[in-house]
Amino acid sequence: MKKIALTLTALVVLSCGQKSTDDLIKDKNKTELTKRKTELQAELTKINAALAGDKTAETETLVSLITLKDTVFNHYLEIQGSVDTKENILIQPEFSGTLVTLNVKAGQRVAKGQVLGKIDDAGMGQQLASIENQYALAKTTFERQKNLWDKKIGSEIQYLQAQTQMISAQKAVAQMRAQVAKTIIRAPFSGTIDEVFVERGQVVAPNPQGLMRIVNLANMYVETTVPEAYIGKLKPGTLVDVYLTSLGKTYKGKVRQVGNFINPNNRSFGIEVSLPNPDNLLRPNQVAKLKIIDYTVKNAIVVPTNVVQEDAAHNKFVFVATQVNGAKAVAKKVVVKVGKSSDNVTEIISGLAVNDKIITEGATSIADGMKLNF
Repeated sequence: MKKIALTLTALVVLSCGQKSTDDLIKDKNKTELTKRKTELQAELTKINAALAGDKTAETETLVSLITLKDTVFNHYLEIQGSVDTKENILIQPEFSGTLVTLNVKAGQRVAKGQVLGKIDDAGMGQQLASIENQYALAKTTFERQKNLWDKKIGSEIQYLQAQTQMISAQKAVAQMRAQVAKTIIRAPFSGTIDEVFVERGQVVAPNPQGLMRIVNLANMYVETTVPEAYIGKLKPGTLVDVYLTSLGKTYKGKVRQVGNFINPNNRSFGIEVSLPNPDNLLRPNQVAKLKIIDYTVKNAIVVPTNVVQEDAAHNKFVFVATQVNGAKAVAKKVVVKVGKSSDNVTEIISGLAVNDKIITEGATSIADGMKLNF
């Protein structure tokens, strides 16, 4: 400001000097020079006022405040897992032969035990009918022989032979029925036919591809591994937030199984988290992010993580606004002891109290004792 004033004075003096040495300048020029001097003085006054305003702005920094309150603080263990279901299988034929019947198509809902198809039994059905007739005859013979034996008629050996023949025929029938049953393809559980890999009339046999895939999306879970350090913090029933990145949705799950084996290679154990699927949007092998609460404080004081700073002595500190009511607010540096951080907030163990006013926006551009404006 002094420099500007000196420059203006020098300009005026120089102009006056030029006028005194030039006798040819008319009186009119005197008037114009005086007018110009007045205008420059007015501009100088404005500049000084502007500089005074800038100085005031520098001493009062614009900031934002928050008032601290006690709250529930949860810290989370965040890990990644994969969605899966135990009811997701490839249906294999138990008998080789021609697929004479195919009753389902992809996308169809089926119930447990429903017949999905049938394989040609190669005459086993006729053999079963013949064996069933033999069993019926053996059963009738045994019943008559038993009636005679109960009346003490005939020999014991005849009774035992009739009984043996009936039991033998009964087992033969059961065995043949089991063989014939293998030609009928049934749904092992209720679900949806996801894919069908064969056509009716095709010769089928057990193979890696299978006949079709059936999936039940009602019993979904997330499988993942957890570091060994958390073995005592997780148990069946622990609540878990499960975020599906592909859906952009968070589901509430529960730990339903905790592994009993520590993997020596990565020092971790497995867990399963049951997952509801009300919208039928979950699919096996989806990527999931799990947030498991491993630390809780009911009456905690927390601040935004980005307002916690560190000085040259490695002390953690925040700025608190003092004298907010009445007098001008002043920034005060307060050294704090921090705890865990989660969801962009940090727990303050000591140094702050409820109702303290913490500087948030503008905290990195102020110093201890600086006047504040908000």
